[in-house]
Amino acid sequence: DLAALIRSRTPLIAVESNEEPQVVQMVRQLGLQFHLRAFRWTVTEGMLAFDPGDQPAESVLKSQEVLSYIKASRECLFVLLDFQTYLQDNVHVRFLKDISLAYSLHHSTVVLVGAVLQVPEDLRHFTAYFRLPLPTADELRSIVYEVAGEWGAEHGHRQVQTTNKALDLLVRNLTGLTATDARRLALKAINDNGVISESQLPEVMRAKYELLGRDSPLSFEYETTQFAEIGGMQRLRNWLEVRKSFFCDRTMDPLDPPRGMLLLGVQGCGKSLAAKAAAGVFGVPLLRLDFGVLYSKYYGETERNLRKALETAEVMAPCVLWLDEIEKGLATGDDDDGLSRRVLGTVLTWMSERQKPVFVVATANDITRLPPEMVRKGRFDEIFFVDMPSAENRRTILAIHLRKRRLDPSDFDLDALSRATEGFSGAEIEQTRPLSVLMAEKVEEIRQWAAERTVPSD
Repeated sequence: DLAALIRSRTPLIAVESNEEPQVVQMVRQLGLQFHLRAFRWTVTEGMLAFDPGDQPAESVLKSQEVLSYIKASRECLFVLLDFQTYLQDNVHVRFLKDISLAYSLHHSTVVLVGAVLQVPEDLRHFTAYFRLPLPTADELRSIVYEVAGEWGAEHGHRQVQTTNKALDLLVRNLTGLTATDARRLALKAINDNGVISESQLPEVMRAKYELLGRDSPLSFEYETTQFAEIGGMQRLRNWLEVRKSFFCDRTMDPLDPPRGMLLLGVQGCGKSLAAKAAAGVFGVPLLRLDFGVLYSKYYGETERNLRKALETAEVMAPCVLWLDEIEKGLATGDDDDGLSRRVLGTVLTWMSERQKPVFVVATANDITRLPPEMVRKGRFDEIFFVDMPSAENRRTILAIHLRKRRLDPSDFDLDALSRATEGFSGAEIEQTRPLSVLMAEKVEEIRQWAAERTVPSD
């Protein structure tokens, strides 16, 4: 914890958090506990002492002035807020390095606080990182009670109506948020009638993602689906149904929850729909990782984006994480200075070590570009091959499309239409020339590769 870092004589402590007041209060309390003078600095207010008796005799406003003051101080704690911009300046970095090197003389600790902190390489050796602990389930429940009480006081002392199940689900959905954000979403969950209901929880999850997913390569898929809207894939849907209870209610079974599946096959055959249907079967949010947004031209930014995306997925758990066209994002090559190899390693490590219920659905069109590490047994619970739809499945797909257009399938000769669309993928039922004709050799190559390595989805 933060107290342990200060006791261990750490010269620099980096705290990435939006909860400034909470961090400042912690430092103030630790200053009293360890009998250290404590100060906070902002670019607008300058240096302020927590104890008025310790206030500097002269105004310390500029960033270099505060570093000079720290360098000359003894036995102090300093909180520097929004200092990220100055960490990009060589003079400020040198100042902080001098302060760190001279710690044995002054025994003062500098706490850097900001929403995002990128500590320069020259300072990392002296820096410890502290993450503000998030509220526990009991603390979140207390926050909901507090918000409900405040709402009642503002509405004629009315009592917020809810059920135990709705309250438990709300607390679960608030997990991973800061206390401030949890209060905000708890208030959002109480509608004008003063009711917390299960029907409001999807909106709470969307709001939670908006808080967590800013500038993230993850997108929240607002529309999931059910297998009733997909033709075929009966084996796949049965496989998911069997695992539904294991994934959704961890109190019912001691077995490890299902971890994920890989869907291989020709484009347009329903892999994306299957990913959405998996979220629909489990009844959880669907997050899609966009590899195009993930990659950045700036060194280290891609890995940072990926770590943030995976952390967001864990905070949103239970959820389905959809890695779309994974071969495009994880195909390794020699022309990127090892970036794709590092990204692959990060993904594989996370898949092996994650503890939260995040069900991974990876989809791929081009098998030849998939890294061997990704398709080995044990990486996913199962690997499914999604082939061109059979005659029966084409009839089902045709009926689904007709109903979507408010047409009665019984008014059409589905058998004749099924024969006419032989070789069409599900996405091409409305098209003129099927992919199986335009890319016949590629389709056959995929089938041969999948024959001994995967399980048919239907």
